[in-house]
Amino acid sequence: MNGAAALTFERSLAGRVIGRDDADYDESRRVWNGSIDRRPAFIARCATPADVATALRYGRAAGLPIAVRAGGHSFPGHSVCDDGIVVDLGPMKSVEVDPVARTARVGAGVLLGELDSATQRFGLAVPLGSVSHTGVAGLTLGGGFGWLMRRLGLAVDQLTAVDLVTAEGEVLRASSEADPDLFWGVRGGGGNFGVVTSFEFRLHEVGPEVLSGLMFWPLDAASEVTAFYRDWSAAAPDELTTALVFRRAPALDVVPRELHGRPVVGVVFCWSGEVSEGERFAEPMRWFGDAVDLTARRSYVEHQAMLDPSFPHGLWIHSKAANVQSLDGSVGEALISLAHEIVSPRSGIVAWQLGGAVARVGPMETPFAGRSAGHLVDLLGATDGPDGFEREREWARHGWEALLPHRSGVYVNWMMDDGDEPVEAAYGRQRYERLRRVKRRYDPGNVFRLNQNIPPD
Repeated sequence: MNGAAALTFERSLAGRVIGRDDADYDESRRVWNGSIDRRPAFIARCATPADVATALRYGRAAGLPIAVRAGGHSFPGHSVCDDGIVVDLGPMKSVEVDPVARTARVGAGVLLGELDSATQRFGLAVPLGSVSHTGVAGLTLGGGFGWLMRRLGLAVDQLTAVDLVTAEGEVLRASSEADPDLFWGVRGGGGNFGVVTSFEFRLHEVGPEVLSGLMFWPLDAASEVTAFYRDWSAAAPDELTTALVFRRAPALDVVPRELHGRPVVGVVFCWSGEVSEGERFAEPMRWFGDAVDLTARRSYVEHQAMLDPSFPHGLWIHSKAANVQSLDGSVGEALISLAHEIVSPRSGIVAWQLGGAVARVGPMETPFAGRSAGHLVDLLGATDGPDGFEREREWARHGWEALLPHRSGVYVNWMMDDGDEPVEAAYGRQRYERLRRVKRRYDPGNVFRLNQNIPPD
């Protein structure tokens, strides 16, 4: 960093500034999606909300683009930018659990697995995502899908307050009582309104043991498995969250070696109620056909990390996701056809079952717009490196186009920046226009634009 202003900025931070000449610059600029390779001017490792305010003021004064990183899991790489400043919230790792009030105050740098470990000490949990090294912040601000959502709702549905730093460097607290419009906006509107430095969540009794489901069948049985799964999951109580998966069987120790690399259809689920009751409900699916059944009683923390090996850091990945009302008929046929085209052992299709508590929140209570959908289908084109990545990305795009007649919306956290998906489609016109009004009040200059951007109206 050069100049008096830069030197003053660096000295004023409780955290640390990493520049291009620092030995750990390359490691510090990396994000989860390995296909993203950007070189910021510097990275501000913020330890406090005051650090965030200082970094924002410096970035604005210097005319630099500003990216915000918490866990760094953004599919399109919004967590890093070229020739700008990265406001890195990674050092903000505090988790304060009140087991009596059943609340948690969570710093913006906390990862899902870290929060789960802290809350599970008391048999409590926040509904979060499905990969434990995801950041709590980005996941929550976009909605927050996960294994408890049909029983308890999305991550945003548990949010009671946030602390936020505005583009002007002002520190605000937003809740249903204080700045209610801002609080409405952050519960699904992403990072458009400021940098959230801490979250307060309601906690719920979960675990410590759940029924953790994982079953595979050869892809040749996909039509029969999909039809049976569709009927079985339609009758599921809220304690069960499920997903239908198409991929090549991962080369994991828990998967029989003879299946490694073979095209399969799978069912993954989490039953978070009384485990013996879950075992009775799961029996028909587990016994259907010639299933390879890896279902077991596992700790909730173990289940939350079960998909981690499929999504390692550095994975080259492109996501195309769409809401659909059901997996009936032509939707199921389209997914099976796409599954037969999968080449990479990292690519796959995950059709998450929605409904339950997700659907019982009013359509305008939060910006999240997919509450009435039956499923969210995510097409993931992925490789371990650049070899073959373009082919997998085109497969995901082709699949997304194939679902066009059936799509009823998109999920903002799983969108890319390829121009195919207008941000308005993630919210619907009424919610989108309200978000634009909130944006005008809190970020009229669109400082926070390196995201799925909502321009001020």
